[in-house]
Amino acid sequence: MDESMKLYRLVPIAAAADPNWLGAKSHGEVLVAARTPGDARIVAAERELDFMDIDAAPAEDKTTVMASVFRNEKLYTVIEVDNGRTHHERGVVSGTIGVDTIISTQI
Repeated sequence: MDESMKLYRLVPIAAAADPNWLGAKSHGEVLVAARTPGDARIVAAERELDFMDIDAAPAEDKTTVMASVFRNEKLYTVIEVDNGRTHHERGVVSGTIGVDTIISTQI
């Protein structure tokens, strides 16, 4: 199915000292192609490293996707980009999403 995606900017809105960060770090501004603003948050969150991807506690079928900074509306806002272009592939278009958010138990 060929589906047109909209572009969305995910922009950090919380100050670096905001307690909502809970020790996490900002990835800066990210541009994604997604179906909806909520889907844009999910697309970005999927690019972050998850406990299930590496040997790190808690592992064993526990995911950290719901704890992503992109899913917190107090940390990131989603802005639709209307540039007249359509995208047919869901995913991150630009920006860097770090994978150093979780430290492996392997040394």
